[in-house]
This record gives sequence, C-alpha cells and structure tokens, in this order.
Amino acid sequence: MPEINVHDKTFVPYLPESLILEKVQELAAQLDKDYAGKRPLFIAILNGSFMFTADLFKALTIEAEICFIKLASYKGTKSTGQVVTAIGLDMDINGRHVVILEDIIDTGKTMNEFLPQLRHQQPASLKIAVLLHKPEATVFPVTIDYCCFSIPNKFVLGYGLDYDGLGRNIRELYQLSNEA
Repeated sequence: MPEINVHDKTFVPYLPESLILEKVQELAAQLDKDYAGKRPLFIAILNGSFMFTADLFKALTIEAEICFIKLASYKGTKSTGQVVTAIGLDMDINGRHVVILEDIIDTGKTMNEFLPQLRHQQPASLKIAVLLHKPEATVFPVTIDYCCFSIPNKFVLGYGLDYDGLGRNIRELYQLSNEA
C-alpha cells in the first residue's frame, strides 16, 4: 500500500483491506450468535459506515432488517462539535432489538446526542457496533458493545471514511502522514 494524497494532505497505510474484512467477518459471526432468532434492526449511520455496513450485512446469516440515517459532526479533519441529523429514522423501533452501525467513534458526542432519541422509542435492546474506536479521544460516555479496532487518536481515511468528501472509496485505511 503506497502513500496517497487527498486534497492537500498525505496519508500513509494503516490497516489493509484483508485485516478489516477479517475483523468484520468475526463481528458478523458474533452478531449471528447474539441475535439468533431475534430479527434485529440494524441502523447504519451514513455516510461513513456504508462500506462497513455492506460488508457486515453480507456476512450475516440471521434474519435482519436494515435502515440508514445520516448524522454529521465533521468538517475537514476536526469535529464541528454540533450534531446534525440530515436523514431521519423512519422505522418503528419499539420492542425491537436495535444495533447501531457506526464507522468511527472518537469523542462520542454524536452517539451521546443520538442515543436518548432512540431510547425514548423503547427498543427491546440497543447496542452499538463500530469499525473504529478512538478511546483517547472519547469524552462523552458511550458504551460500545462491538468494536473491530481500537485505534490511537489519529485522523484516518478510507473504507468509507473521508477527508472533505474524498477517500471513501479507498479499500484500505490510511492515516494522516504527519500523525504516523
């Protein structure tokens, strides 16, 4: 994996696609076990989680439903500190087993603001599954139930994550070179 340039920044290889897919398969197997016979509803947070969600959903063997919502809190390489809901939840989650699929949790602000909205609808259970978690950056209390990778507080790109709109289509994960 060579280094790449996106906009005005250089990124270096971080996680290869093979390792990402291996962890996603392991997560799918765990979810299959934990939700056997429960027909969970997966709520995928757009835009960043689309690749993670697609690979995970293809690997699941249980009966499951999926819907997509859009929550945004990033501009460039920094969090804006404000959570904006662009596309809302249009399914009834009352009494349902719900699993939120998120690409990355760093400060936890997005989930901290979104979870009360979901809990208000009284799901049977509410869990969070993430591709990436930055424990060093987490300042809001969020319980992550399933996590593929815990990573340092560095800016990453690829596999659905972007830098100002570009890089989501890169199959691997890269990190900002001056943070390597």
